[in-house]
Amino acid sequence: MAKTKPDVPLSYKGSIFHRVIKDFMCQFGDFTNFNGTGGESIYGEKFEDENFTVKHDKPFLLSMANAGPNTNGSQAFITCVPTPHLDGKHVVFGEVIQGKRIVRLIENQQCDQENNKPLRDVKIDDCGVLPDDYQVPENAEATPTDEYGDNYEDVLKQDEKVDLKNFDTVLKAIETVKNIGTEQFKKQNYSVALEKYVKCDKFLKEYFPEDLEKEQIEKINQLKVSIPLNIAICALKLKDYKQVLVASSEVLYAEAADEKAKAKALYRRGLAYYHVNDTDMALNDLEMATTFQPNDAAILKAIHDTKLKRKQQNEKAKKSLSKMFS
Repeated sequence: MAKTKPDVPLSYKGSIFHRVIKDFMCQFGDFTNFNGTGGESIYGEKFEDENFTVKHDKPFLLSMANAGPNTNGSQAFITCVPTPHLDGKHVVFGEVIQGKRIVRLIENQQCDQENNKPLRDVKIDDCGVLPDDYQVPENAEATPTDEYGDNYEDVLKQDEKVDLKNFDTVLKAIETVKNIGTEQFKKQNYSVALEKYVKCDKFLKEYFPEDLEKEQIEKINQLKVSIPLNIAICALKLKDYKQVLVASSEVLYAEAADEKAKAKALYRRGLAYYHVNDTDMALNDLEMATTFQPNDAAILKAIHDTKLKRKQQNEKAKKSLSKMFS
């Protein structure tokens, strides 16, 4: 194997993706310094641009990184989206034919905001040359099904089963994952249920077409009520009160929220405030909930419990003050 001057093998093996920018690209190839300042090609430290024939018109293209004209080395990047502003500046030399899901996983890594380096090393474990007769397996890019039956990507636009221009495929994705969440909730597997409902909520927030029919808009709006309500109840079970507050508040601002939904949202938000000891806000929400559901036993009990807790808080505060001045 050829080596650089400091006796480092000319190989991507063991090197990392040192710069990752979501919705742009994943850069790699600095096998000497691991930070974008190093690397070396088999042609020497730098070599000339070959041509700019292939355009940056889609994701998963391999293109040379450089510091200006004719400064190619060993560093390259994988496009995550079309990047036409790079045409004529960077040489496209290849395409990812297998492992696109891995690229998306790399793209979605949490990175240092200053230099866009993944907080956890994304390392190239091995590398080599594929044989000329290599065939990509037919199901190579299929999303694996998890143990609960979910085979959708975490991001709608990255799932080949989903066409964002086709409402039915989007709805199927949301309802499939939502049903898995509901199934797990019934089994009291609240953490998985919450994970699936949050995934549905993310799908909804990624989807905002302008050409839906009235019935389709109504369906989406109904989901924007039911899913946050489900998130709130799961988060309550898991004592994640911050998430309860956020999800319940979303319901109250939702266009399709009826009186029953608003009562549920206020009740669940009120319980969250109760558990974080904000009895004033809890009472405010719970009493507001009775304007929509005046005879709901659970709401009335929560009001009683909250008033009792507030009384205990006030008595405790009085005792503390009396000790200060005694």
